[in-house]
Amino acid sequence: MSSEETLRRWRLILGRYAAQPLSQTRFSAGDWRLDQALEYLYGREYEGRGLARPSGGPGSLDPSQLRAVDWLNRSRSLFPQEVFERMQTQAIDRYQLTDLLSDPAVLRSLDATPGLAKALLGMRGRLSGQMRDAVREVIQKTVDEITRKLRNDFVNALVGRRNRMRRSHFKSAQNFDARATIVANLKHYDVERKQLVIEHPRFNARVKRNLPWDVVLCVDQSGSMMDSVIYSAVIAGIMSSLPAVRVKLVVFDTSVVDLTHLAHDPVEVLLTVQLGGGTDIGRAVAYCESLVGNPQRTVFALISDFMEGAAPGPLLAAVQRMAQSRVKLLGLAALDESANPVYDRQMAQRLADKGMHVAALTPTHFAQWLAEVMN
Repeated sequence: MSSEETLRRWRLILGRYAAQPLSQTRFSAGDWRLDQALEYLYGREYEGRGLARPSGGPGSLDPSQLRAVDWLNRSRSLFPQEVFERMQTQAIDRYQLTDLLSDPAVLRSLDATPGLAKALLGMRGRLSGQMRDAVREVIQKTVDEITRKLRNDFVNALVGRRNRMRRSHFKSAQNFDARATIVANLKHYDVERKQLVIEHPRFNARVKRNLPWDVVLCVDQSGSMMDSVIYSAVIAGIMSSLPAVRVKLVVFDTSVVDLTHLAHDPVEVLLTVQLGGGTDIGRAVAYCESLVGNPQRTVFALISDFMEGAAPGPLLAAVQRMAQSRVKLLGLAALDESANPVYDRQMAQRLADKGMHVAALTPTHFAQWLAEVMN
């Protein structure tokens, strides 16, 4: 390790109490964010020993300037999952950071976001009864907002398909028929301007799809998968309300838990899952294989980062068996908060070689993908 890297690391360890000011150390923008997050938590150690904090300055992040939930969400993105989990435990157990979240009214006043939901779900086992009730309300608001944004996409994709033989008065971009519109308006072509004037746009009607499908959602609930778990719970809730889809919801780490009986209630699902632990994907896939009744009318969707902690043989064998029985196999790779794919590409390729279609998609595109598979 170079002397400059050693200096950088010691500066991060010592924080504001280092002899050399932050401005004299070659810090990147990322280092500044790390320094702020570390100072917010571990600066409390000095206070506990009777030392006053130095005054704020460049890089200052005093407790009055940041809320605990903000710190949790920032730290989740800055540090590896294992490091973050340790920091979160120390924040709660050693530094009593939950004091900043002791008022249910304050919690209810916060904007319900997936980031807030993630932080609260990670802390829910350590909160008072009053705070747990407030957490449930925040989770409910978060689920309602995500459902509002996604429901139409899933309903349009999975319940209705365009009927090109019947026209509709309901003018929606999804129903727009470009070919019929061009044919109907050719007589309005402006030769001089070389433009087609659209006087009568054409739209397709939609018809309901009544053929039943079983959709088995197999969701990785290991510690790194919180974003995917939240959206998976919402998707299961939406699809459970659709008449032509029967949803089976299974979550796993090294254990497998069947939450099909809760699939209609995303909030209860989120309050039930236990994030953390290792990952045994093969065991979960084998269990889901046992749920398949009509292979040709079943979609199996594995939502995971594909980082198998067990031997890969059972996982690959189960996928191959389902592929041979003509189950529709989808692998949905995990996305981070910025919608960037985070997954084991080698394992994803091995699954693809056994017959699984693998992609990294947003929930909206996942709805479209499901519709294409089920058509």
